[in-house]
Amino acid sequence: MRLLIVEDDAALRTILQKRLIAEGYAVDACDNGADGFEFATSTVYDGIILDIMLPGLNGLEILHRLRTAHSPSGILMLTAKDGIADRVKGLDLGADDYLVKPFAFDELLARVRALLRKHVPDRSPLLKLDSLEMDTVARTVSRDGKAVSLTAKEYALLEYMLRNAGQVLTRDQIADHVWNYECNFESNLVDVYVRYLRGKIDKDVQNKLLHTVRGMGYTLKVED
Repeated sequence: MRLLIVEDDAALRTILQKRLIAEGYAVDACDNGADGFEFATSTVYDGIILDIMLPGLNGLEILHRLRTAHSPSGILMLTAKDGIADRVKGLDLGADDYLVKPFAFDELLARVRALLRKHVPDRSPLLKLDSLEMDTVARTVSRDGKAVSLTAKEYALLEYMLRNAGQVLTRDQIADHVWNYECNFESNLVDVYVRYLRGKIDKDVQNKLLHTVRGMGYTLKVED
C-alpha cells in the first residue's frame, strides 16, 4: 500500500516515513502544501497523512481541493492539541480521521490500518489463496501451514498480489503500489522481488501460485 506524508516538521516527517516503510508501506513525503498537493494529485495514494499547519497551502485547503476533485484517498489529519475548530472543519471537509500531536506511533499505525480498511476494496485482515495465508494484523504468512519469513518489501508485494489475486498485474502497477518515488528504481527491480517471493511461497510445493504472464506481468492464482 502506498502512503503520502505531508508534514513540515523534519524530524517527525523523517521518523514517520522510516517507521512506515519498515512496516512494509511505500511512503512518499514532502514538507509543504504546494508539493503535497502536487504529490496527491499525480499519484492515487491509498492513504494520506496530512498536517494542518503547513507553509504555502495549509492542510485544510489541500483537503478541500482533493475532496472537490473527488480524490478517493483516505486522509488522516494531524492537528495541534488546541486545534478543535480545525478538527471539526477538517471532518466537515471530508477528512476520515484526525490525530492530535504528540501521538504514539502505534496509535498512528492503527489509525492508518483503519483508514486503509475503509478506502481500499476488500481490505480484509485475513487473506487466503489455496494453502497460502496472510494475517495482516499479526503480519504472518504461511504456506501449507508452515511459516514463511518475508522481508518488508516482499510482504508488501505479496499483500498487493493477494488483494488482486487472479488479475494480471503489470510491472508498472506493482511498482506504483509497492515502491515510492525516492526508490532508486531499476528496470528489473519488480522481476527481482517477484523471483525472491516465488522462491519463498512456491518452494517445494506442487501447485505453484505465482505465475509470469509473458509480455504483460504477473498474476497470483490457482492454476486450473
